[in-house]
Amino acid sequence: MSELKGACIIGQSGGPTAVINASAAGVIQTALKSECITRVLGAAYGIKGVLADVLYDMGQEDPEDIELLKYTPASLLGTCRYKLADPDVDDTDYKKILEIFQKYDVRYFFYNGGNDSMDTCNKISKYMQKAGYECRVMGVPKTIDNDLYGTDHCPGFASAAKYIATTFAEVRPDACVYDAGMVSILECMGRNAGWLAGSAALANLTGYGPDLIYLPEVDFSMEQFLADVKEVYERTGNCMVAISEGIHYADGMLVAHDSGIVDSFGHTLLGGTSALLCSEVSKAFGYNTRSMEFCLMQRCAQHIASATDIDEAWRAGAFAVESAVAGVSDKMVAFKCSRDNGYQCELVLEPLEIAANIEKKIPREWINEQGNNVTQEFIDYVLPLIQGTPERPMENGMPRFAHLKKIKAGG
Repeated sequence: MSELKGACIIGQSGGPTAVINASAAGVIQTALKSECITRVLGAAYGIKGVLADVLYDMGQEDPEDIELLKYTPASLLGTCRYKLADPDVDDTDYKKILEIFQKYDVRYFFYNGGNDSMDTCNKISKYMQKAGYECRVMGVPKTIDNDLYGTDHCPGFASAAKYIATTFAEVRPDACVYDAGMVSILECMGRNAGWLAGSAALANLTGYGPDLIYLPEVDFSMEQFLADVKEVYERTGNCMVAISEGIHYADGMLVAHDSGIVDSFGHTLLGGTSALLCSEVSKAFGYNTRSMEFCLMQRCAQHIASATDIDEAWRAGAFAVESAVAGVSDKMVAFKCSRDNGYQCELVLEPLEIAANIEKKIPREWINEQGNNVTQEFIDYVLPLIQGTPERPMENGMPRFAHLKKIKAGG
């Protein structure tokens, strides 16, 4: 394929992670060094920034701040949850995107996100091809939920898993300091896939992990849950439980029920499951209970991010640029990993369609027969991903984060 010269846009989409900015750094730093890429633009709030013509000139940022993106939480360019319509039904947004691409001579588009973001990438890529506008579109994976299909794991998951496991290991002894017993129920993110709650099991390697784990992959039974809690409590005097926010009954109804609030992709706002279960335990047995929700902390805890996760997130961004410059388009960066003789991770490319709106769940064989914990196979899968402690820049005893100037690009 012939050399393609032009500007690039990097956008962030969906829920942030502790390492999404590391992927942005990989894209930006690699693109700035490329002779084919004439200008590097950052989209404000993902695809919404493209549609609104709010783009930042990343070439005017201090290189030190671009480097600090590796150790900065949240989505520093701004993110969004915005669903593009089917272009055959309504191509209004696509015409605007094409207009902006032409205005800035954008020939490379990198979108960093999860399932829905890969769907956005796929739609834009197909529309540009249909319109006859040469633009290489690449998806850079991201999600703490680890439910992105087509890749061994996803950047952001490992750091969230490490935070969850470490927090369980810290909370467990604290919850048991009094002579009165306690049932503690900690709620992790995870709508349809339980990778995060399952990762709480890593805390058992310290001797302070959860007794029970409940995941969306197995239908929930309140009767069995109460029996499980009672058995552990009467045997040990305490009980700690990890749950996914999306656990549901056999009929599909969420344990905490729908809030009625949905985003543009139709996803229901979840939460409150741990509090409901604590109430049920108290009513059934009169035990002291405590509910906790990890909420935003699990996705922004850069202070305990996995060095492996940061490195792989950066590499994913860099590989997307290198592949696009080499002539590749319409692909998502993915990880192909082996754990047989030590952990090895190879970056590969998969069609965007493979991940768009398809969820990867925990294999049933990685969950115990009772459906209230994970197996050793799950531990063996996650453990290599949380390894390493990065040497984070510090100042005044506090972590030093990037501060972008966000200078808007001219037409």
